[in-house]
Amino acid sequence: MKTKWGEALGKDHILQEYPRPQLRRDSYINLNGGWEYAITETEEAPNTFDGEILVPFSPESELSGVNRALLPSQTLWYRRIVRLPDGFNQGRVLLHFGAVDQIATVYINGTEVCSHIGGYTPFSADITAYLKEQNTLLVKVRDYSDTCSLSRGKQKSKRGGIWYTAQSGIWQTVWIESVPEHYIESLRITPLFDESAVELTVISTQKLPCTAQIGDITAAFTANEPVRIPLPSFIPWTPENPHLYDLTVTMGDDRVASYFGMRKFSVGSDNNGVRRLFLNNEPYFHNGLLDQGYYSDGMYTPPSDEAMIFDIQTAKNMGFNMLRKHIKIEPLRWYYHCDRLGMLVWQDMVSGGGQYNLFTISSPLITGIHFKDNRYKSFARDDVQGREQYYQELDEMLRHLYNTVSVAMWVPFNEGWGQFDAAKAVERILATDTTRTIDHASGWHDQHIGELKSLHVYYKRYRFKPDKLGRAVVLSEFGGYNFRVPGHSFNEKDFGYKRYETAEDLLKAYEKLYNEEILPAKKQGLCATVYTQLTDVEDELNGLITYDRKIVKLPIEAIRTINKRLTER
Repeated sequence: MKTKWGEALGKDHILQEYPRPQLRRDSYINLNGGWEYAITETEEAPNTFDGEILVPFSPESELSGVNRALLPSQTLWYRRIVRLPDGFNQGRVLLHFGAVDQIATVYINGTEVCSHIGGYTPFSADITAYLKEQNTLLVKVRDYSDTCSLSRGKQKSKRGGIWYTAQSGIWQTVWIESVPEHYIESLRITPLFDESAVELTVISTQKLPCTAQIGDITAAFTANEPVRIPLPSFIPWTPENPHLYDLTVTMGDDRVASYFGMRKFSVGSDNNGVRRLFLNNEPYFHNGLLDQGYYSDGMYTPPSDEAMIFDIQTAKNMGFNMLRKHIKIEPLRWYYHCDRLGMLVWQDMVSGGGQYNLFTISSPLITGIHFKDNRYKSFARDDVQGREQYYQELDEMLRHLYNTVSVAMWVPFNEGWGQFDAAKAVERILATDTTRTIDHASGWHDQHIGELKSLHVYYKRYRFKPDKLGRAVVLSEFGGYNFRVPGHSFNEKDFGYKRYETAEDLLKAYEKLYNEEILPAKKQGLCATVYTQLTDVEDELNGLITYDRKIVKLPIEAIRTINKRLTER
């Protein structure tokens, strides 16, 4: 079932946009498109390949042209011949992978150049020493999906209900760039809202002189040492006015372009003493949608840049100001569009662990009973190595998205799915990032820590209650009303939390839900909501938009009218 962008897709023009908007160089070769692929029963490199796959679409997806599922016992191989243009090499040549699910090993001309564990974060290799006039790029992938404790999100070998088709392999852009011998590896950008300044650190292997340019402001400093750049009379970033500052950084012969926004996320007390989420030192209601980030034709991979923009802009047109990116890390361009269009993001860490105990992950929805999350076996986290890998992938996510303007909230755990030692996870997040708020346990298994009380309510009426610990209260999932649009559904299944037969009945129920439960709760102290959900996904028909993105189920203006009442101050 294709989206309109999938229908228009050309194999030679797949996701050609520059993939790293906050660290841009002129040097860029996009390797998306046709590769050879093979699926083997062993880890021996194949002599022959099975056919062509369109990278970066997973072989399980329709747009890949393969439509085959990789089993946990099998190995997936990719091969492509690469020739670099004359004069391309400026000193070093770097090969980048946006994301490969789940374990990747990369070879250039028969030599292993890097490997990476974790299917959601980027990795790179310096391939300069291995290059020839013609180069064979070979990638080996193992994906154990839900048969191991590595992060897998909502992928499941036996899909159904809230669990989706497992996908594997390369699913974000593959690309090559050339940099000088000494180059800028990354930037760390911290807006200091209260100090009217931005703090910038250039990360490099060498402590070389650097120059930063922000409009008419120039700052000189040294790599690996933070510099504070004053920004008097700056323009704050908000969803209503998503103002971004262009930034250019030079170190020797290397020059990168970036951007940032001046914003501050915190929890504070309003004029009535109610704890609320704050944006730029003012109470700000986060009115959001749950966003799974699945596409009917590309699965994890959006079929185009325009497809990502459509999701964000449609939510914004409806009057929402936040998307909770649920159990998935998107390509960086998705966050870029949130930054420039003005959409707050709550970022979930991708869940992992063993096979979940149904009583542990489901009973709190009915009983309200929460467990201590040091009971590793109950939470499917008795694998020590799996817990360590969680921290590794958490650290990678935090570094990867640190500069993103729109990310307002980190969510390390959801509904007890592989949850463990949430207090330690919060400490780990704060060691890297103190600029954002944290929902330590979304839904349930609250460990009575932090600044937020997070609730999921589906099967009963929501009535606001102040948190006994004085924390801000967020309704981080609710709703989930399902409605089937004939001709635009994945299959005949119909999963949701309350079913409606017509769009008119769905709209009446939606309006009633907000008018009778959500709007009164906001007045009493509720400070954020996340409605389930933005789009249908496979069996789930509880989206405001169909899975193929062709039908918006309810009138946009009607939803916007409700949301205007919710977000007005």
